[in-house]
Amino acid sequence: MNNLTIRQLEAFREVIRTGSISEAARALNRTQPAVSTLISNLEEELGMQLFERNRSRLIKKPEAQHFFEETEAILERLARAAHTMRDLAALQEGHLRIACMPASSQFIMPGLLARFVKNKPNVKVSLMMRASSVIEQWVASQQYDVGLAETPPPNRALEIIPFELRCVCAIKKDDPLTEKEVITPADLDNRPMATLQEEHPNLMATRDAFKQAGAKLNIRFELRNFQPALKLIEEGLCYCICDPMTACNYMDYQSENPKLIFRPFAPAINLSVSILRPAQRASSLLADAFTSKLEQALLDINKVSEGKGLQL
Repeated sequence: MNNLTIRQLEAFREVIRTGSISEAARALNRTQPAVSTLISNLEEELGMQLFERNRSRLIKKPEAQHFFEETEAILERLARAAHTMRDLAALQEGHLRIACMPASSQFIMPGLLARFVKNKPNVKVSLMMRASSVIEQWVASQQYDVGLAETPPPNRALEIIPFELRCVCAIKKDDPLTEKEVITPADLDNRPMATLQEEHPNLMATRDAFKQAGAKLNIRFELRNFQPALKLIEEGLCYCICDPMTACNYMDYQSENPKLIFRPFAPAINLSVSILRPAQRASSLLADAFTSKLEQALLDINKVSEGKGLQL
């Protein structure tokens, strides 16, 4: 039984379907002797006769009908498997599990995902928004294929693709500061600010920038992420030096009538984010393709803060 071949099964199926060696040979585009040999080898491998030979005719035995049903099931399953693998190779099949941080969850990640799966109706997606620490755990434990989070410490269970996103200053549209092309700490000296929580690397970098410039950092609102700050700025309550993902989210949502303007901030204050993938498991072609799209999206987003290509 170890020497059964797909060609033998295909030849047997065609002989049953057509009722003759010659018709089976024609259907398979093979010679009659070749098909006869395949049938004989199959019978030898099975240890039983499947056909009675009556001169030039083959008469199938009852055992042949039973084996035909098994053969059909085997070849059909092989065909489905081959079709599935072709779809996987063409990125038309599979399940993609993505976890993302809040800053990317409203428009950036859904928009990127929508474009990626638009012509892939059989691709299923799990998209979850969580804090960066949770995303790190999920990806490290191989529950998710791709994560976007603030850059974690080195971890053998993670493949980390880092990005430094240069932050921009969010200003109410009618504020005189919008006339400036670049905002500096001196421009925000003692003005009310919305920042991330104490000990966050972004806030620490902001403190250093203000200190080096001899400007006072007046923190009025302390937040877990930058998103709530935008409404506070619209109400004229504060300013904010936020990441460009948050800025892009806002401009997507308020594209027709934005109440805020975003300007580059100098000196550079970065938010460190990373694409995370499981390091102890080979990634799928689907996950690889999506990761490449996400990498390019982050590079494009960074152009916002540099004033290259995208307008805020």
